[in-house]
Amino acid sequence: MLKRMTDKLGSHFHVHSKEQFSTSPIQSPISTIPSGASSASSLLPQYDHRGSISTDRTSLSASDWSKRGDSLDYIEEEQTASRPRKQHKGTYRLDDFIIQRTLGTGSFGRVHLARSKHNLRFYAIKVLKKEKVVRLKQVEHTNNEQYILADISHPFIVNLWGAFQDSTNLYMVMDFVPGGELFMLLRRSNRFPEPVAKFYAAEVALALNHLHSLNIIYRDLKPENILLNSDGHIKIADFGFAKACSSVTWTLCGTPDYLAPEIISQQRYNKSVDWYALGVLMYEMLTGLPPYHQAQGNPAILYDKITAGPAHIRWPSLMNNDEEFPSLAKDIIVKLMECDPSRRYGNLQHGAGDVFAHAWFREVDWYKLCSREVVAPFLPKICGDGDASAFEAYEEDVEATASYGVPANDLYGRMFPDFEYTYDS
Repeated sequence: MLKRMTDKLGSHFHVHSKEQFSTSPIQSPISTIPSGASSASSLLPQYDHRGSISTDRTSLSASDWSKRGDSLDYIEEEQTASRPRKQHKGTYRLDDFIIQRTLGTGSFGRVHLARSKHNLRFYAIKVLKKEKVVRLKQVEHTNNEQYILADISHPFIVNLWGAFQDSTNLYMVMDFVPGGELFMLLRRSNRFPEPVAKFYAAEVALALNHLHSLNIIYRDLKPENILLNSDGHIKIADFGFAKACSSVTWTLCGTPDYLAPEIISQQRYNKSVDWYALGVLMYEMLTGLPPYHQAQGNPAILYDKITAGPAHIRWPSLMNNDEEFPSLAKDIIVKLMECDPSRRYGNLQHGAGDVFAHAWFREVDWYKLCSREVVAPFLPKICGDGDASAFEAYEEDVEATASYGVPANDLYGRMFPDFEYTYDS
């Protein structure tokens, strides 16, 4: 069965790059992160960025599932037409910015560091090629990302300032978060000490709780999508797989190591898949690798282990003196990675309250943390505004950048109604 399921997933996936519980504050911050590797981290040099995956099937709520025979384009247009239009935070043109270096690349385009000609602030501009978005059937995901970010405001989530399009590309103007990816910090450190992992996990939990309060599923939690601000606090980015959903959905999407069992089994699922992913993130931060990591990247073995459940997770010692894996950390990870969503932490009667109240988070003052009054354990070395040295260096595609804003025949503009047209086609 797993072999058939793996074959099906492989053939359909596209690869892309309330109530708070207040106790005492987090323990004293750590200014530097030791690099002592656990036994699990010996494979880290070969462990590169993980691409996210998605089927070309659209997400549907339970009440919409009867329409599953309709074409993708029809469903997308229907959902777009039925939802209220949101007011943009600002109107922007490409001429408002000076495009500088590349911060990241993906299947659809690039993220650039850019500087405003008006207020001289630095921004990250995500540029997506419309033809590729349409060809890979990611129109709904792209519109969802813009639509969801348009009205979200949270200290641990990246801000979207505006979105526009020209004949060829879509543009999203977002915060420039100069500290780089948590992924890169984790790879340099091999693993995080428990207080450091707890700090980042707590901030992620607050961000997820906020999204879920707005009936939004994130669906792509991983260290690559968590950025560090100049003050060391996190900003969750890349909402390409996020979805507004008040009940359940079905789309197969996310990052393989972080997929919940119900996603792999192609069952309907709800927001609890994000809490499952938080458990995976905690384990990876503490050990250096996700719990079911396969060195050879064999998806069949990976999916088999995920569906088998956390009873089969190995719990390595975290210290050189062979001290056992922290019992409270293990307990909350197992509760978050519970295979049965009806028994999973974050999805029970008290919702996120069970996560916040768990003894592993005993030291956390959730109010102070959400207000960023707690000093972060790691402060990125920022040399000034616009310093992007924390990001990988990419070869610049001068030809692609020169094509931005150039008039051309536009076949797809109507498919992205919430991206303002600031150039004539």
